[in-house]
Amino acid sequence: MITVLVISIIVILIVLALSVLTIGKGYSYKHTVDPVKPLQEDEGKKEEPEK
Repeated sequence: MITVLVISIIVILIVLALSVLTIGKGYSYKHTVDPVKPLQEDEGKKEEPEK
């Protein structure tokens, strides 16, 4: 009974350590954003055919 308890505590500690390492690695990840290319004034407008 004691061996099962000790093995269970060891497994729980390993899972906890891996979880903390994974969360820490996720928070330290540097996210980058591509720069936005400005639109020219007439690029966003559609030309309407003249009647």
